[in-house]
Amino acid sequence: MRLLINLAIAIAIAVIVGFGSAALVLDRERLFGAVTRGAWTAWPDTGSADADPYTAAMLARTGEVPLGAGEGLAFSADADGAGARLTGGCTYRITGQTPPARLWTLTVYDADGHLMDNPARRTAFHSREALRHEDGSFTISVSRAAQPGNWLPVTTTEGIRLILRLYDTPLAGGARVGAVVMPEIEKAGCP
Repeated sequence: MRLLINLAIAIAIAVIVGFGSAALVLDRERLFGAVTRGAWTAWPDTGSADADPYTAAMLARTGEVPLGAGEGLAFSADADGAGARLTGGCTYRITGQTPPARLWTLTVYDADGHLMDNPARRTAFHSREALRHEDGSFTISVSRAAQPGNWLPVTTTEGIRLILRLYDTPLAGGARVGAVVMPEIEKAGCP
């Protein structure tokens, strides 16, 4: 009888630890294969057959459809270049140039991953519409208050996330991501 009780306890512990660890892993961002460049992070294997099983399970749970390995690469940023969390209550400047790509988009999301309605009806910039400096670089402001030039409006004071997607890029396979120079994210101020 004691053997059956010990076996039942062992099975209960195994089930609790197994389901608990699976739930913990699935509620997090992708765990493996992250490549970080400054404030930006990408997971080159996410849209490929080489994606780890935890990432595949997380994508199945959230319904997110990542860019395929031959389509492009997405970089995300939750913090500025100094490591401070991005919030809609502050103004940020994204400056520099993007890695080589046929097309890129820069989109701002709220903390829950949703696009924000705003009076300007703009949630993203793409490479063909961004105003550029003489050297080909750009500056895009992210702020609640209207800014001159390239401006991405936000309507929240809570956390925000920036996603820079590079389409038809030689980096899509992930092999040369290590040498990439990404645009800087600088906090310009908080009211």
